Amino acid sequence: MEFKVEAVSGKARACEIKTSHSVIKTPVFMPVGTAASVKALDSVDMIDILDTKIILANTYHLYLRPGDEIIKDFGGLHGFSKYDRSFLTDSGGFQAFSLSDIAKADENGIMFKSHIDGSRHYFTPTKVLDIQYNLNSDIMMILDDLIALPSTKERIALSIERTTKWAKESIEYHKSMQAKGVGRDQNIFAIVQGGIDKEFREKSAKELTKLDFDGFAIGGLSVGESNRDMYDTVEFTVKFLPFDKPRYLMGVGTPEDLVENIERGVDMFDCVMPTRNARNGTLFTSFGKLNIKASYNKKLDKPIDESCDCYTCRRYSVGYLNHLFRAHELTYYRLASLHNLHYYLNLMKEAREAILEDRFLEFKKDFYDKRSKV
Repeated sequence: MEFKVEAVSGKARACEIKTSHSVIKTPVFMPVGTAASVKALDSVDMIDILDTKIILANTYHLYLRPGDEIIKDFGGLHGFSKYDRSFLTDSGGFQAFSLSDIAKADENGIMFKSHIDGSRHYFTPTKVLDIQYNLNSDIMMILDDLIALPSTKERIALSIERTTKWAKESIEYHKSMQAKGVGRDQNIFAIVQGGIDKEFREKSAKELTKLDFDGFAIGGLSVGESNRDMYDTVEFTVKFLPFDKPRYLMGVGTPEDLVENIERGVDMFDCVMPTRNARNGTLFTSFGKLNIKASYNKKLDKPIDESCDCYTCRRYSVGYLNHLFRAHELTYYRLASLHNLHYYLNLMKEAREAILEDRFLEFKKDFYDKRSKV
């Protein structure tokens, strides 16, 4: 992976990441394709219509179904999905958190009980990398110990201890596998933990940045804390991350969250929000949110957002989309998802342009001003 910082505006950064499959301009939002597919969309939508450079896939879910060995036989995620640009794969740590009633962590890894058939599986730092080698993702996330907030100091301390231990095992294993010719084009990111406790965040960041990872993620946020606590924690943590490596805030979030954390120096984001909200009837616009379900939209003969040039807004009216949603037509999910993802991707593009022109604060003010006028 090649990485360079092209410009800064305050703490906001415009960077370039080169993998073996694509050139990624940051700030970047990565659509979530849990099962090697962004819901309601295919590779043509992602490449030809949205022009995405990187998407996220889920190690845990793909390991269970269809199985990483099967995906390997198809040529990895790229051959399997026909999305020939970059993939980032998570490690399964979040699933241990979100499926905590069927998962249990110990000092060596995480025991899962499959949500599909109840079978038991044990994920270790090396096993999740072996799975990701089969998936052939461009960026692999290591196994970490994610916890819900609020939590006790004792549990946060244990989380950091495990996360650092697993990080050391992961980087050593990855280097040894690359020496054998495995994963040479794959990159590995560590994940900083520590809740919203500054002492723990500093400790975690300092321990992990001593290791030779290709990038660093900020994990364990947007899991119950307030937005203010999230923003303050990100701002504090970024100070301990290398300037010359990518910074990734995991699982975040709203358009406001993205703008606020770009300002604090984050380069990469992912979240299911744009596609999930689209399917549930909430569409993102430059002036805020639009509820497509509302009855007053039935006769509205204009696009979702008149300033938007996405595939959906250039072709279809709010009235038509309202009809599709109420009629439970599957076409709605595609058109709404295309719009919401275009909005997120375009927001990143506009933020990048503002950073390159050193006017990020002006961009941020305009972003909020448009919402206040509704």
